[in-house]
Amino acid sequence: MVEPYRGWRLFFDGAVNYKVFGIATVLISKNVRHYPMATKLKFRCTNNMAEYEAYILGLRMALDMDINELLVIENFDLLIDQVERKWATKNDKILPYVNLAQRVCKKFRKIEFQHTLRAQNEFADALATIASMIQHPESSHIDSLEISLKEEHVYCSHVEVEPDGKPWYNDIKTYLEKQEYPEGITSGRKKTIRRMANGFFLNKEVLYKQTLDLGLLRCMDAIEATKL
Repeated sequence: MVEPYRGWRLFFDGAVNYKVFGIATVLISKNVRHYPMATKLKFRCTNNMAEYEAYILGLRMALDMDINELLVIENFDLLIDQVERKWATKNDKILPYVNLAQRVCKKFRKIEFQHTLRAQNEFADALATIASMIQHPESSHIDSLEISLKEEHVYCSHVEVEPDGKPWYNDIKTYLEKQEYPEGITSGRKKTIRRMANGFFLNKEVLYKQTLDLGLLRCMDAIEATKL
C-alpha cells in the first residue's frame, strides 16, 4: 500500500494491445480529490513509449494546474531510472522521451519518485485500457468521465409520492407502532411486512433503516426528500 502523502501525487499507465493504444494519468490532490485524464493514441508505439506518453501527460497536467511539488508513483522502474540518469539508453525511440521528461521535470520546484505494485495502480491502468479500446470518431465529442460510488441499491434512493398519498414506509411504520396491517392484504404480504420491519427501528414518530454496521438511516417521504 502507498504510504500517506500530504502533497500532490501522480499515477500513470499505458495500455498497448493489438492495434490499439491508450494512456492515462491520475493526479490526486492533498485532500484526496482525483483528477483523471485518458487519451487514445492514433500512432503505433511500444509499451515503453506508451508509459512515457502517460508520464509526460501527467507532468504537463500538473504544471497546467500550477502544481510545483509532486510525488510520482510508478510501477515501471526502468522509466524512472532513465529519467533520473541511473540507467542510460541508446534506443532511438525512447531517447527523445527521456530528454523531454528530464526537461519537464526541471520545471517543478520539487519532484520525488516512489515505486508501487501494478495492482495498486489499477485506476490509471483501467482508464488507459478504456482509452485504447474505445472508438472515437473525429466528429464526436466525449464529455469528461465522472465516476461515483454507490453504497446502497438504486431503489433505496428512489423516493416518489405514493398513489394513496402515504409515505413509502407507511405499512412498516404502522406495523412497528401498532402491530397492524393494511386492510384486505394477503397473508403473503403480511409476511413480507414483518420481514422488512426487522430491518427498521421506530423512535417515536421517526422511522430509521438499520445498516449492517448498526448505523441508522432516517426514512423520509417524497416531500422531505425534495426539500433535502
